Amino acid sequence: MIQDFTWIAIRDIIAAVFLASGLFFMFVGGFGVFRMPDAYHRLHAASKCTTLGITGMLLAACFHIADPIVISKAIITVVFTFVANPIGSHLIAKAGHHGGLKVWNETLKDELSLDKKDPTMSASDDITGCLDDNPDATHCRLTYPEDAREVA
Repeated sequence: MIQDFTWIAIRDIIAAVFLASGLFFMFVGGFGVFRMPDAYHRLHAASKCTTLGITGMLLAACFHIADPIVISKAIITVVFTFVANPIGSHLIAKAGHHGGLKVWNETLKDELSLDKKDPTMSASDDITGCLDDNPDATHCRLTYPEDAREVA
């Protein structure tokens, strides 16, 4: 009886620590979204807070409930979050950059702009949707507004 109580108490303490860490990351991320100077920084804060916050909360649920089905679902959700959240944030930031979203004036370096200007780099948004090796084909030509008028 006392051994069961000790194990339950230890499990609940571990769950409380994970829950507090998840809530901490959510709070700091929410504060970062409110406080950061531009959309790129806000997006970074939002993606970190959801990834780490949800992880902490799901680990807390795993320790508190201690059911194999809940644990397996939580692990799948954490893995999906760790894969999907950074990819989604990257794509949103790249779309914002492609759309001309301005960076904060104190940003040290905009590497994507530098890569776009370098003709030897393949990190360009000029060519999208090309499945073949011919980037000059009209079906995969430029996506910038001034170039889209030329193709159409």
